[in-house]
Amino acid sequence: MANTRFLFIGFLALSCSLALASDPSPLQDFCVAAPTGQVFVNGLVCKDPKLAQADDFFFTGLDKPGNTSNPVASKVTPVNVAQIPGLNTLGISMARVDYAPYGINPPHTHPRATEILTVLEGTLYVGFVTSNPENRLITKVLQKGDVFVFPQGLIHFQRNAGYGKAVAIAALSSQNPGVITIANAVFGSNPPISDDVLAKAFQVDKNIVDRIQAQF
Repeated sequence: MANTRFLFIGFLALSCSLALASDPSPLQDFCVAAPTGQVFVNGLVCKDPKLAQADDFFFTGLDKPGNTSNPVASKVTPVNVAQIPGLNTLGISMARVDYAPYGINPPHTHPRATEILTVLEGTLYVGFVTSNPENRLITKVLQKGDVFVFPQGLIHFQRNAGYGKAVAIAALSSQNPGVITIANAVFGSNPPISDDVLAKAFQVDKNIVDRIQAQF
């Protein structure tokens, strides 16, 4: 009897953890975000459904190329709850990514979402790294029409592997997936992480750490 009870509790805990593995499901047709709401919730306060309009569920401009004139030669144009208030509680978002020749979307993570990427134009070299202790690199070269998935929370990247520009559309399983660009977070934190810590973590001289931090 005790073993049966233990197994039931374990199953219940596992079921609860799976149920909480994505954004909460809405309990009504929609919950258009009201950014000026005074109540803090895990997401955004709903506006009165009677006041919802078509523009609450609309975004325009994803056909326009992003400006890739920057050090990484890429531009992410997000379409999440910040751009479409009607996405609140719906658990999805998307982004357009433009890559100049040799451009990269640097190693980063989405702490709250799995990403599925579709190449619309060009050739991309993409990959992600599995978690410790294996840290296995899984990569693929994608052509127009190809699709690739980056599991939630894992470090991943894309690089333009062709000679012209490249464009991709990403869909994400959260209204607000978040993004942590590894280099920015590690070397560009405010205030900076101690160079003692980073020198030991990366097994390099402090002068190298200082030079990298100066770039950010």
